[in-house]
Amino acid sequence: MLSKIPLDLEKINKEDINKEILRAGIIAELDAINLYEQMAAMTTNENIRKILLDIAKEEKTHVGEFHALLMKEDEEQERELEEGRKEVKEILK
Repeated sequence: MLSKIPLDLEKINKEDINKEILRAGIIAELDAINLYEQMAAMTTNENIRKILLDIAKEEKTHVGEFHALLMKEDEEQERELEEGRKEVKEILK
């Protein structure tokens, strides 16, 4: 299932536009990862499966690139992600 990214640039605050672009990029890459991994699981052709999984891996790198940029653009996001990591660590002790 592919996400619907409601990106109406007219409605986005100018100071938030770059963060919104990066988040949309992350969403698109996650959708691509899901699609390629689902297709890889469905195919019986090993060559196709290998290529799809390789492409999915590349998309994960793209998520990392967008994420790294988002952390530079949105300090609150960075702090909250760290809080999330701490909560998971605490729960999974």
